[in-house]
Parts: sequence; C-alpha cells; structure tokens
Amino acid sequence: MKLICLAIDDESLARKMLEDNIRQVPFLELVGTCKNAFEAMEVLQSQTVDLMFLDIQMPGMLGTKFLETLPEKPMVIFVTAYSNYAVESYDLDVVDYLMKPVPLERFVKAAYKALEIKQKNMAASSPPPIETPDFFFVNVEYSLVKITASEITHIEGMKDYVKIYLSGVSRPVLTKSTLKGIEEKLAAKDFMRVHKSYIVNLSKIESIRNREIRIGSWEIPIGESNLEELMRFVLNKS
Repeated sequence: MKLICLAIDDESLARKMLEDNIRQVPFLELVGTCKNAFEAMEVLQSQTVDLMFLDIQMPGMLGTKFLETLPEKPMVIFVTAYSNYAVESYDLDVVDYLMKPVPLERFVKAAYKALEIKQKNMAASSPPPIETPDFFFVNVEYSLVKITASEITHIEGMKDYVKIYLSGVSRPVLTKSTLKGIEEKLAAKDFMRVHKSYIVNLSKIESIRNREIRIGSWEIPIGESNLEELMRFVLNKS
C-alpha cells in the first residue's frame, strides 16, 4: 500500500529534507513540494493526496488555517520549529506533530501511524465478504431438490445435463444444467474444476495417481490445463 504525499514548507532546505526523508520510506510516494498554502491548494485540486507534511509558520497563511479551509482533508503531519501550536494541531485531528530538526526514526514512526490509519479506514469501508450458502436447489423431474454442497463428492458434466454425486448416496442426482451453471453455485475455495467435464470437492480427494483423482470408488480424470492449479493446491496442503 502506498501513501501519496505532499510536502509543504516555505524554506527550501526544509523541503529538501522532507523530500529526502519521504524517499527513504518505501510506502511513501511524493507527488509534489510546495512553498506555501496557495501552491498546495492548486495541487490538491488536481491530485489525490493521502498525506501532507505541513509546516505551520508560512507567509500568507498559517498551516493550521490552511488546514481549516479544506473541505476534504487528507491526513496531516505537522513539521514545525514551533511547539506552541501543538494543542491547536490536535484539535485539527492531525496524525502527528514533529519538531524540527526531525530525526529520521521519528519521521518514520509518524509515517507508520499514517499508514495504519489508512489501512484501518480501508478495512472499515470494505464491504463484508459474500458467503456462498452451503446448499442450493436443482430441478429434478419437475421437482426442486435441495443439494448440500458439503455432501457433494464430485460433479460430472454431460452436455445439457449434470450428474451430482453425493456422499452415502449410490445414485447421482441428474439435473438439466451446465457444469458452469452448477460451478457458479459453489464456493471457489472448496471446489475445483479438474477437467472440462468434472468438478471435485477438494476435501473429498483421497489420492491422486497417474493423472486421476480417487474419491471412494470413483476415478476422475485430470485435464492437462487443470493439473497445475490442482498440484498447487495439493502442495500448499502438504
């Protein structure tokens, strides 16, 4: 994860030090430097910025006042030679308050605080994962039959029909469907297409030998294009 950064300071030496520090932190990406708040306004109008390293005592407009003008505020780390703005800065909900000259280790610590905030915000805004139900229904001779996914051993595609084999059931369920249509109902982490005509329940595999999977008394062929993915799964489980 990268943090897009903007450095704002009216002193050229201070800007250069900020640039050097930012470039030493792998997850920081500097998109510009500005010598006052007005230059920073122009950048923010055209560029998305995650984090500003902002001086306070600048000609034209104080850094604290500039921050108050922004309708959408990026994260801010104040970098200043003055300690008397510390209380005001925390009222502005800044990430950190660094006093010049800033030791590199202190700078890195502040940067990590900003990274953690972004990670937490992204996690909070991410939608919860959609869970695939453990069952679905198929049409069988004018009836809807419930299939419990965890009971499936394997599935065989036969052009316009599909055979669904279940644990402890001698005869498969025959339904008019495509293999792809059934595959979309299954949790990807639990099932794998191992051949153009077969899907297997990964937890039911008993052995693999000579390009065949054994599940109970069934021997299921492994397609050449599916072998690599299957072996990757097996090796991760070994």
